[in-house]
Amino acid sequence: MQNKTKTSSAQSKEHKKQQRNRLLMVVNNPAFFLSHRLEIALAAKAKGYEVHIATMDGPAVKTIQSYGLMHHSIALTRSGNNPFQELYSIFDLWRLFRRLKPNVIHAVTIKPVLYGGIAARLAAQGRFLAAISGLGYIFTQNTGWLRRMVMLLYRFAFKGQHTRVIFQNEYDQNFFLQSGILQPEQCVLIPGSGVDTKRFFYVPEPIPPITILMVARLLKDKGVREYVEAARLSQAAGFNWQWQLAGSPDPGNPTSVKERSVLNWQAQGLIHWLGERQDIDLLYQQSHIAVLPSYREGLPKSLIEAAASGRPVVTTQVPGCQDAIIANKTGLLVPVKDSQALFQAVQKLAMNAGLRQKMGQAGRELALNRFSIEKIVQAHLTVYEQMAH
Repeated sequence: MQNKTKTSSAQSKEHKKQQRNRLLMVVNNPAFFLSHRLEIALAAKAKGYEVHIATMDGPAVKTIQSYGLMHHSIALTRSGNNPFQELYSIFDLWRLFRRLKPNVIHAVTIKPVLYGGIAARLAAQGRFLAAISGLGYIFTQNTGWLRRMVMLLYRFAFKGQHTRVIFQNEYDQNFFLQSGILQPEQCVLIPGSGVDTKRFFYVPEPIPPITILMVARLLKDKGVREYVEAARLSQAAGFNWQWQLAGSPDPGNPTSVKERSVLNWQAQGLIHWLGERQDIDLLYQQSHIAVLPSYREGLPKSLIEAAASGRPVVTTQVPGCQDAIIANKTGLLVPVKDSQALFQAVQKLAMNAGLRQKMGQAGRELALNRFSIEKIVQAHLTVYEQMAH
């Protein structure tokens, strides 16, 4: 009888240990997980966590599994046009949480955060970690009733003493605090998803012509139209600069640029469209200036990759973008939705090689000191450890 009691106790301890080490990351798009959260998941796995990844289906799922991570397909969609489908998404997450019983749920991007937070509360899985990587279309477009509804959902999803929320910039964090959605002790500030400074490294800039590079999803909110208009101004001024655009349209996003528009801009000789690329590190090595005229961000990965590559940045004076640079030291800030100012800032850098190189070197130092993937991964592991105990 005593042996049975000891065996039962040992099994109970082992079960608790497994529970403590079980991490579930919920991300909408499997490709986004690979580009923005893979290193964190692998580091957690190396630390002894049993790591599960839940995403939509897609070709990137096999790649996720190839890293030894357990994958679960969930019923999430990019758009939210069907209310029954959205309710089913919450149910599907609830069912997954009840089955896996993860000790820490780490949700990334708006739908996993909102729906995951609701499902976690309903499933009585209280240790919920949400990553706010930017306030997105609903807030940048200021769409009244929809914004109010999302705020109510955030309030419900984040209610609970075991909920923590990671912010990438202080502006977004303060917005949630001032709105009464969160308490200070629930907030964690981690600047972005990190950059691999060994992959993105400095090489001397190429010989002219000056090459300007924008890396982003092709959304109006990313400032694609302003970028193209700045290219038009440079063409009209007679400059033989190459304006490159790396990224693809996102049909699931209401602000997506149409592919025919991009092809038309290319036909006019305004930009060179590179499409979706995996060799962004090489593209930065082949460029002189990085540009992102976004309307709002969490903390844009493309800008810290540019900084790590030793390239000066021109970006907008908005939350997220301005947090990714040191103004007038690693790059230049311009007003949002101002193509003329954007062109003038690019011109200032294009005409001054010494300034470009000085800012590029300062950007490399910034990336090493603040945004290196090692620092960002360790910050996440610390939060996991705190929540798991």
